[in-house]
Amino acid sequence: MKSIKNNESNTYIINKSKFICFLYKVNSLDEINNYLEIIKQEYKDSTHVCYAYILDNNKKLSDDKEPSGTAGMPILNVLEQNELNHILCIVVRYFGGIKLGAGGLVRAYTKSVTNCLEKCIIKELNNMYKITISFTYEDTKKIDNLLKDYEIIDKKYDDLIYYTFISDRDDFNLNIIKKENILY
Repeated sequence: MKSIKNNESNTYIINKSKFICFLYKVNSLDEINNYLEIIKQEYKDSTHVCYAYILDNNKKLSDDKEPSGTAGMPILNVLEQNELNHILCIVVRYFGGIKLGAGGLVRAYTKSVTNCLEKCIIKELNNMYKITISFTYEDTKKIDNLLKDYEIIDKKYDDLIYYTFISDRDDFNLNIIKKENILY
């Protein structure tokens, strides 16, 4: 199984129509719905917001009023051909006044996603743990040293400090407040 390392976007223009492609690495349906809502709000003046996603055994697509099979299916096909999982692709279209026809739409959506994927780093998905720990401010140096070889994906400072990091190990003897098994 593969996915993208970082989220990416790209713009493709053909016959005055603008296709803005967004690729997101996702781990839940909530994340997918959140990204869809953000894009729909940000691009509410667009003609179409089409998408496809693959999340484990769940696949879904939307043509968003484009002719059936001309947007969501080409997007999904590119994701499948690249053996991607845990991925959401949204393509925002602004109609440029020139009809592309069914074949032209399929080619345009396919090209939009393909161009965006070329900007991405593709990586193998591994079964990992997303671990959140809490500790006191006095322990910051010790924790930073302990986690120096880990990817810390979030830091929050409150009465305690909270670090969220990714690990393939399950043997931490820290004050773990949340541990989630994910593909990363």
